[in-house]
Amino acid sequence: MALQCRISSLVRRAALTHNDNHFNYEKTHNFKVHTFRGPHWCEYCANFMWGLIAQGVRCSDCGLNVHKQCSKHVPNDCQPDLKRIKKVYCCDLTTLVKAHNTQRPMVVDICIREIEARGLKSEGLYRVSGFTEHIEDVKMAFDRDGEKADISANIYPDINIITGALKLYFRDLPIPIITYDTYSKFIEAAKISNADERLEAVHEVLMLLPPAHYETLRYLMIHLKKVTMNEKDNLMNAENLGIVFGPTLMRPPEDSTLTTLHDMRYQKLIVQILIENEDVLF
Repeated sequence: MALQCRISSLVRRAALTHNDNHFNYEKTHNFKVHTFRGPHWCEYCANFMWGLIAQGVRCSDCGLNVHKQCSKHVPNDCQPDLKRIKKVYCCDLTTLVKAHNTQRPMVVDICIREIEARGLKSEGLYRVSGFTEHIEDVKMAFDRDGEKADISANIYPDINIITGALKLYFRDLPIPIITYDTYSKFIEAAKISNADERLEAVHEVLMLLPPAHYETLRYLMIHLKKVTMNEKDNLMNAENLGIVFGPTLMRPPEDSTLTTLHDMRYQKLIVQILIENEDVLF
């Protein structure tokens, strides 16, 4: 089973490779009804857009203008325009990485790099909270300066501010890393009692994640595995990190407190499994 997981993971990784520095992530267009001033032609069928108001739809991420009917046939080839992406936090993950042409969100790469450089041995890493106002400062820095945001020890000596900013990024995603579409499948996988069957079920659901989500989750799990390798100093094992990251990385599609409370142990278990088996699952 482990070999089977490894082979399909390698196939998935190969599919995520990029050519000429363009990462191979599909993205659907974010069409919204639009009223055009002056004459406009559909960029899909090349026919005129008739009417005085609401003549068609425009993608709010890349600016593509098409008839409402044509929008159903447009391929998933949205290439977001950086000028249209107003912020880093609270932005759809695939939209962000496509706009910046990066493999993963810059927040994830920069924060993890900083944490691994100076925080892996910090007691209670990810469990201990940083000062909320400073975490908000980091968020504003990324929204304002993007990859040039300075989160060094000179500005933020407390590493818990950086871990807090990373957790906040994941919580603020409009679609969680573990997407709403796959949430129930992960929960069902966690309920399987046989360990081997459970691992195989988790692996199958992982393959359903959008490529940018899969790659970001893979990178995060490699990092969290490094955190557990320093458990002697930071006192954080895979189970502890599962408690912290379970509700951060996955949320039920329906906003139900009862469902969230009921699923918490399964959320924790899924993250724990992903950390402990990252070398096999990814």
